[in-house]
Amino acid sequence: MRIGLYPGTFDPITLGHVDIIQRAMALVDRLVIGVAINRDKKPLFDLEERVAMVQAECDQIASRTGGEIVVHPFENLLIDCARDVGAQVIVRGLRAVADFEYEFQMVGMNRALDASIETVFMMADARRQAIASKLVKEIARLGGDVSKFVTPPIQQALADRFRG
Repeated sequence: MRIGLYPGTFDPITLGHVDIIQRAMALVDRLVIGVAINRDKKPLFDLEERVAMVQAECDQIASRTGGEIVVHPFENLLIDCARDVGAQVIVRGLRAVADFEYEFQMVGMNRALDASIETVFMMADARRQAIASKLVKEIARLGGDVSKFVTPPIQQALADRFRG
């Protein structure tokens, strides 16, 4: 069984993430979505909220594709998480050259830790390349329309968070 790991903080999950998840499903038999506990980023949504949002979006994708998607929170090294879930492949989405520079460094470090786990880069769909969770949160915080960047349940979650 080919198992892939798509890690991220998903704060919140965007249509860019959904695009990568849908396309990664064609590459693996099981896709594990690793929801990172990253205390340095100070997420808007806590881990349980992010896991629930990712799970809801992935349930929709799995019902359309018939594929297996597992949502897995993690706080350890990415390479250790990949080992924990039995992943042979780490899936990473790229939007721009700046993403590549960071990801290039990460691949080098991960390969030094475990050369048996490959990293696959997927370019975001051209319509989704500008979407970044950080920018989506800023737009929502300032009362802007984020409907082009997230699904309706995520849009509602953002509106509820910033109204409260």
